[in-house]
Amino acid sequence: MSNGQYVRYVALGDSQTEGVGDGDDITGLRGFADRLAERIAAVSPEVRYANLAVRGRLAGQVRAEQLGPALALRPDVATVVAGVNDLLRPRFDPDETAAHVEAMFAALTGAGAHVATVTFPDITRIAPIARPVAPRFAALNDRIRLAAARHGVALAETSPHAAATDPRLWASDRLHASPLGHDRISAALAHALGLPGSDDSWTREVAPDTAATAGAVRTAAAELRWAAGFLGPWLLRRLRGRSSGDGRAARRPELLPVGMPPVGL
Repeated sequence: MSNGQYVRYVALGDSQTEGVGDGDDITGLRGFADRLAERIAAVSPEVRYANLAVRGRLAGQVRAEQLGPALALRPDVATVVAGVNDLLRPRFDPDETAAHVEAMFAALTGAGAHVATVTFPDITRIAPIARPVAPRFAALNDRIRLAAARHGVALAETSPHAAATDPRLWASDRLHASPLGHDRISAALAHALGLPGSDDSWTREVAPDTAATAGAVRTAAAELRWAAGFLGPWLLRRLRGRSSGDGRAARRPELLPVGMPPVGL
């Protein structure tokens, strides 16, 4: 629907879309999808919003578990953000991962939804220890760009902008966005969708204190603390065949007015 006038917004994805890094299980998660829903509601107060994302899901799992329910909700706008969990796996296949993402683009746009997605920043800029996976980010981003162009999907190009790797936009695990980061992602998607009042201010650097923050993050001690506190446990789950999303379900599976919490929260 043109001019940002939407009535049904559905978000598909993994932990970023679920909102990890922006709130917690006690206070409640917010995340970029909730924030984007609020931006849409400022233009279309009648919009209803569902979030089907579950942390830890691979792109193929997002497609298998979330696409059908999403189509049943008949969205006129949807976001699809998936693939990072795939590229962190030992046997990453960018073509296979992108094929799952493109299948979701095709199905949703084919059903009449206006779809938006993002390219992924290179996390190795804030987590140098993860440098070996940098080519994987580039490979996946290239395929997402091509798939988005083929299906008329609105693309928020977060990857080229230096601001995207400001440490303050990232949670302490350096895998998920911080509240400020989630807000930037929502602004990027709003801009890509052409929502009234949106602009490119999300691309600009966060003012002062960046240098001091970045310097602290890149010390050897910080790298070791990060590896012990986050990378180690993550690798251990992979070796055990477990996921952070085990036993979890979508936190907002039904379309509800923006600002209304799901039942049980």
